[in-house]
Amino acid sequence: MPECDNLDRKFAGGGAWLTLVVALAVTLASAVGADAGCQAKSGAPTPGRLLEKVNQAWDVSWSRFYRPETDLFYDYLSSYEAGRGLAHLPTADEVSRQYPNPYGYGTGMEDCMISAGVMLSMIIDRHRVTHDDALRSSARKVFDGIVRCAEVHGAPGFIARGVCPEDRTGIYKTSSRDQYTHCVHGLWQYFHSDICDPAAKPAIARILGAIADRMTRNVTPENDYDFLTADGERDPRGICRMLSVDAHEAARLPMFYAAAWDVARKEEWRRLYRKYLPPAVAQSFELKPATTTYALLQMQCSLELLRDLETDVDLRRRMDDVMRLVARKAAERSIKAARDAERLDLKMVGPDWRVSGGLKGEYRKVWYCIRESGEAALTQLMADSGCFGPEQTDLLIRAIEGVDNEHVSTGGIFYLQAAYWKARRLGILGQP
Repeated sequence: MPECDNLDRKFAGGGAWLTLVVALAVTLASAVGADAGCQAKSGAPTPGRLLEKVNQAWDVSWSRFYRPETDLFYDYLSSYEAGRGLAHLPTADEVSRQYPNPYGYGTGMEDCMISAGVMLSMIIDRHRVTHDDALRSSARKVFDGIVRCAEVHGAPGFIARGVCPEDRTGIYKTSSRDQYTHCVHGLWQYFHSDICDPAAKPAIARILGAIADRMTRNVTPENDYDFLTADGERDPRGICRMLSVDAHEAARLPMFYAAAWDVARKEEWRRLYRKYLPPAVAQSFELKPATTTYALLQMQCSLELLRDLETDVDLRRRMDDVMRLVARKAAERSIKAARDAERLDLKMVGPDWRVSGGLKGEYRKVWYCIRESGEAALTQLMADSGCFGPEQTDLLIRAIEGVDNEHVSTGGIFYLQAAYWKARRLGILGQP
């Protein structure tokens, strides 16, 4: 994999798409009849066809994965029958009993806050490209879902993974720094976006401030640096720990403080953000080779927020260097995900976790394959370093084209849309 800095930077702009189309056009036969503007015989997509696929994914996201009772997007579908796609979601009684586990793992409501952050960021990018004011309402719905997860339980600063649609209040008591990272990243971007509802800004400041205060209150040696469950217990898996963590997690704590300080300007949060940032950046260079792709994306989210707020030129440069390192790792994952897609049945429907015991076996590979393609592309695009060359552009196009939006059961399509609109915003897939 070549170093990002040595790549021809023309591919970071609109020339990448044009170069790809011209190269393919040499071998393409002419399209057939009225479909000539949509699909060439070889299967290579035109920009119009690619946009059509992304718009289909958008419609499916809202019609099948979203529940208006909670304003949340859920993880997977267990049926393609109309109205039955989310029938597997836990009942209010099951959630109240913390069944099957206190994380909600495998139930379809374990990653709602991750999805909300991805969707909110994607909507902001989409608006910057299209200037479609209807997206203001879409963003507000996603934001309302985040508010519900932040406040329905009455535990200040706790961000629930999701909320049960049946009673609109039930939560699993154990969250994770992953959920928090995407939640904070999405809220911070929304606060500064052109489509943020002015009435939402005080609520964003309130939520981010409560998160920061929870960190100060709970992330202590006595708690093993854990921000604790909704009922104040430590998490035995270590996924709520904010200090003494791996390199890809090191920047999360200063990110939370920085976001709170940026929107509310409380001096204590600025002091803590500045305290934890330098060692976090230094540790980030120690990234382990086996770091998962979803963790690479979350690492990039934390670094992007911190980099954009940073005024120290040297510290900002070092964060740019880390983000390029992370992008190079992600490029390898795009290739892996594309290979996996060739052998998997991407139309497979998800299981009922009560029978299967969760997302296991072959379906888990299907569920994650599409998501990984989007995660890997997003991770590179967020580095904004010219890393996303023709090969990666082609892999993203193939991933989008490879999804049958009428028969896709994984929330991974959220990530593919997010990657598409970020690429469009950067001028990689047509006009910015």
